[in-house]
Amino acid sequence: MTSDAQKRAARKWDEHHQERRKYLSWRSRARSFIEKAATPEDLIDLKKLIDDRLGDLGKDR
Repeated sequence: MTSDAQKRAARKWDEHHQERRKYLSWRSRARSFIEKAATPEDLIDLKKLIDDRLGDLGKDR
């Protein structure tokens, strides 16, 4: 069972790290989709998007 202090601390962290929570949620959903629902065609499309994104990130460096 979680103590009240631990619940308050978790709630405080969530409030102060909204962008990090959003990022982790997006990442989790992407991984779940790839592992559980993606078709071969989806994976090919995602690979192209990933390759394009990596290229864009490389240009910024």
